[in-house]
Amino acid sequence: MKRLFNELNEWFRSLLRWIPGSSGSRLRYYYYRNLLAGCGNGIGIATGCHIRNCRNIVLGNNVGLSINTQLYAGGNGNEKITIGNNVNLNSNVMINADCGGCIEIGNNCIIGPNVVFRASNHIFSNREIPVREQGHEPGAIIIRDDVWIGANVVVLPNVTIGRGAVVAAGAVVTKDVDEYIIVAGTPAKPIGTRN
Repeated sequence: MKRLFNELNEWFRSLLRWIPGSSGSRLRYYYYRNLLAGCGNGIGIATGCHIRNCRNIVLGNNVGLSINTQLYAGGNGNEKITIGNNVNLNSNVMINADCGGCIEIGNNCIIGPNVVFRASNHIFSNREIPVREQGHEPGAIIIRDDVWIGANVVVLPNVTIGRGAVVAAGAVVTKDVDEYIIVAGTPAKPIGTRN
């Protein structure tokens, strides 16, 4: 019976994901607000969004999840995603804290389209065991307040992006970014400051 209930729930969530317009966004908000660990007001959830393991996710007030945003916080139970107030995640953003990861996004942040945050990495040290069977090394990604992350950026585990920083489109962030610094490139390096 439990399997049937889970299957029906998955069908319902799949259908709910694709209801268009403001009514669809409102229905998704009402559905998820009681499942999430914390959920503020003024949440917009566009079509195609996928949210997994809601009990490990907190959304502040005025959070916008644009088309096809993905929030993943599943695995061994220690995962966590926290998104502050007045944050917009543009289309196709993936916030992935699976496999023991933790991701925190501060207030007043803008995340451009196609951005990927991945808080855990595969372990690959033993050549005798396939990579897929070696597990993951959990990590954390912390985005402070007032950060702008441009399109197609990848942020790797164990990175903190300081308050007011700007990450240029296409950058791969492998190390911490100081406050009010502008970074670009692969790997991301400072190219200026916000004066």
